[in-house]
Formats: sequence, C-alpha cells, structure tokens
Amino acid sequence: MSETRILILGGGFGGLFTALDLAGAGDVTLVSDEDHYLFTPMLYEYLSGEVEQWHIAPQYNELLNESVHFIQDTIVGIDLASQSVSLASQTEKLTYDVLVLALGGITNYAGVEGAEQFSIPFRKIVHANNLRRRMVEALDRVPPDTPPQDVRRALTFAVVGAGASGCELSTKMADLLRDAFKRRALHGEPRVLVIEMGDKVVPGMGEPIRKFVEEALNESRVEVHTLTRVVKVDERKITVEHSGTHEEIELAGVVWTGGVRMSPLIEQLPVEKTKRGLLKIKPTLQLVEYENILALGDIAFFPDAAPTLAGTAQLAFQQGGLAARNIKALISGKELQSKHFEELGEAMSLGTERAAVLTGGKAFGGALATICTLYLAFAYVASPASSGSKLVF
Repeated sequence: MSETRILILGGGFGGLFTALDLAGAGDVTLVSDEDHYLFTPMLYEYLSGEVEQWHIAPQYNELLNESVHFIQDTIVGIDLASQSVSLASQTEKLTYDVLVLALGGITNYAGVEGAEQFSIPFRKIVHANNLRRRMVEALDRVPPDTPPQDVRRALTFAVVGAGASGCELSTKMADLLRDAFKRRALHGEPRVLVIEMGDKVVPGMGEPIRKFVEEALNESRVEVHTLTRVVKVDERKITVEHSGTHEEIELAGVVWTGGVRMSPLIEQLPVEKTKRGLLKIKPTLQLVEYENILALGDIAFFPDAAPTLAGTAQLAFQQGGLAARNIKALISGKELQSKHFEELGEAMSLGTERAAVLTGGKAFGGALATICTLYLAFAYVASPASSGSKLVF
C-alpha cells in the first residue's frame, strides 16, 4: 500500500512546523520559492547587524527530516479538481492526497501609484539587504562639510505603516542612521518618518504596550504621521495627504510595511472566502469544501483565536502543530481536533537600545524588556556570537 501523499505549499512558520511534525507520517513534500526558512521577527536585527543571515535563515535541508522532500520552485497553479499543483520549472505536476496551504500573504500596496515600483518591502532577507544598501548609499553621497539642512534632506527615509513591523523598523533605522552620523562626523541629524492611515501606532495592540512603543518612537526621534495617506510614490519622493492637504516629501528611500494581501494563487481558488479574501476554514483547519485540504496562517480566517493573533507568525506556528495532528488523524481515520489559540506574549525590539514586552496581559519596557528580548533572540539562534555586533555603516 502506497504512502499518503502530503503536499505542503509554503515554508514559513505554518508550513515548516507542519512538515517537521509530519516527518514519517506519509510521503511529505514541502515546496517553497526560497531555499531557506526565515525567522521574520528578527529580520530587524539582521538589518542592524545584531545577527547574521545564517542565524535567522537556515537552509531547509538543514532543518527537515530526511523523510521530508523539499522542492525549491515557484508555484504557478493549484488545481483542486485534479488534486495537482503546477510549478514554474517542472512540466510534471505534483499530485497530492492531502494538501496544506501555508503560502502566507504578500505586500499590499493598496493600489498606490508607484508604490510597488519605487518602495522597498520588508519581508525577506533580500529586502533587508536592499534597504541596508540604500541607507549606506545615501550616507556615502553626503560629504562631512554638508550643511545640516541639506544633510537632513538627503537622509530622509519614510516607513509606510505604523503596525508592529513599521514601528520596529523605523526605530531601528533611526538609531542606526544617528549612530552613523556620529561616526562620519555629519552635521545635523537624519529624518525618519512613519506614516499611518489610522489614528494611532500599533493599532492591533492594546494600550499598555502602545505607551512603550510611543516612547521609543519619541526617543529615536521618529516623526509619526497618523491620519495620513500615501497618494503617490516616486523614485525620490512621496506625496501624502493629511486633512485634505497634499504634501510632497523628498526621500532617500521609502519602505512599505503597510498591510498584507492574499497571494494571487489563493485569490484564484474557487472556494469560500471572507470579505477580506481569507479562506474560510473549519475549527480543524480544513477548508469548508475539501476535507483533505488544510489552510493556516495569514491566508485563512480562524475565528477561535485571540484577536491580536490574526496575521502573526505566532498563530501560524501554533496552527502548524494542530495541522500535523489532524492530518495524522485524517490518514488513520480518527476524529480531528480543534483548538483555541491564545496570545503567548509579544516582544518588540524598538531601536538598538530599547524594547517592549507584553506577557500575561501586562506590558513593560526599559532594561528588563531589552534583556528579555535579547534572551529570546539568544534562545532562538543558540549562538553567543549572534548579538552585540552592531552594523557599522
């Protein structure tokens, strides 16, 4: 009797940990367009040089059990009727008995003119490399005797979106640039803006942690522009709208963290979705229409979870364990399970010297939060050499 063919699309938190838990349970294949897994919560520390690429982006062939097949390729089509998946570089389709959809979302440019062409997303190692290069190039163009006002204009950066990602990134950028100013003896200071359509920063988080985030933004001298909409992005400037007035701002670079949308592969699936385009799934993670297809992470609406978990790596990680258990149950003819997912806590690195931690419903900052965040980082990378080597621009 042949083994059950289990095909997992996407190698993020949900896909990888589902694959790890399924090793030996069938003929398991993981497909990703990258050759490495990325621990995205520490992409900010990679930007600053506090960790290296190998610390947060290990190769899949180093992580996966020998019984799990790995294919690096771009997925171009999913045919639910024939239970097959098409890949860009293979003429033969992959077929499955059980399918796991864990593709994650993609950057949502919200139809803003020029945004996709001229801004830098921040979701992958290559994005962090591009941003670091842009910052270094901007610094290199400024001679030490440049007047402060000209320096400020030449070293203005904008981060679009003031969620957790935007706040972590903008404080990190501001601290790194200011440190580079001291080292290069530049006059004045850099300018980093974070632009948010809503009326507050980290809108998905509660007031306790927001207080520490706002303090960190202030200490890093990040300009916070709330109730502000980006209208257009050009190569060296953006146009924003606030209270009905448009303003053009010259920039050395803009980073786009303002939202996530579904992958076109998910958008094209003929299955039931929410108004936001999320796949509707049962409490067992199965699609409503297909019991042999499970979906998790950013692309699926799972109602039995704390509201703050929506769209987070933490939820995808927790769902990976449930997905693996339910696939094993499906194969063996046992009853599938459901689970309620709770917030396990949040740790935000805010600049190079500050942090905020939320645990047990309480938030704290200061030295203790920084130590806790560093401890979590050390626990993940398991290497004493991974911290403390701040990137020198």
